[in-house]
Amino acid sequence: MDGFFMPKIYRLISSTLSTHLFLRFTNWSDVLCIYLSFANLMTQMQIHFIEGYIQQIYLVEYPDRLLLLDGCTRADVDVVCDYIRNQLSRSLSDLKLIVVTHMHPDHAGGAHILRARTGAKIATANIDGHWYSGIDGILMHWSDIFLALWVAGRKNKARKNLWYDRKLQADYYLSDKEFLPEFSQWQVLHTPGHTDRDLSLYNQTTQQLYVADLFVKVKGQCIPPYPVFYPNRYRNSLQRIKEIKPTHIILAHQGELPFNEIDFTRLEQLAPTVPVTHWRSIKAKTKKALGLNN
Repeated sequence: MDGFFMPKIYRLISSTLSTHLFLRFTNWSDVLCIYLSFANLMTQMQIHFIEGYIQQIYLVEYPDRLLLLDGCTRADVDVVCDYIRNQLSRSLSDLKLIVVTHMHPDHAGGAHILRARTGAKIATANIDGHWYSGIDGILMHWSDIFLALWVAGRKNKARKNLWYDRKLQADYYLSDKEFLPEFSQWQVLHTPGHTDRDLSLYNQTTQQLYVADLFVKVKGQCIPPYPVFYPNRYRNSLQRIKEIKPTHIILAHQGELPFNEIDFTRLEQLAPTVPVTHWRSIKAKTKKALGLNN
């Protein structure tokens, strides 16, 4: 879906008018003028939904600038650049900010190259250290790239180079509840669990919430992602999303969903109580293969 814009706009406008404007203005032409100005301001934002290599790409368009909600894969760099040039007829320099919600290949893999091509800045979570640090981090980085290639194969996509730097060099390190630089409609929310540095992005005007990989939709049902390194944090993040009650949830995989269609009770029931990680999976499969489960 390309160009989806602003659910519940009329509810927002009518609420504002009923509680404030009618009390302050007696001239109906003034009321109409403000209504039209507000509607024009709201329609200046457009979210473009672009099919990526193994995930959705969300490019947010404003009249004077562009925002990329995640860093996508290395294989998506040309896709994003071609879309900006050919579909939007805009300069690559209009891309001002690339958010990296976490360090997996389909969220961080294209960020450095896109910055080099466009001059955009990179923003990520203000978390100490690098996700892929040390020997374990190097091995996990490799395994995540292989996992991304496996997903691509399942989608019948040609094998492509997904290699990227395991250490992100960002321009902005954002704390919880900060707003994106140059894009003050979008608030940063720390929603860890999948990793230690997951970000969600909440548009307070449209009440749309991009949650990246906080959960995924499989066979029509929302389920926790793989891996989940921090089960307790993950459950807290789910609870936080429930309390915000956005109108729509935007997923990195499978697009956008109305909030009221998401079964959070089922999600919480499916959420792991112990870490579900690469190494635990390998260990379990090895023990099973060796007949050591009992």
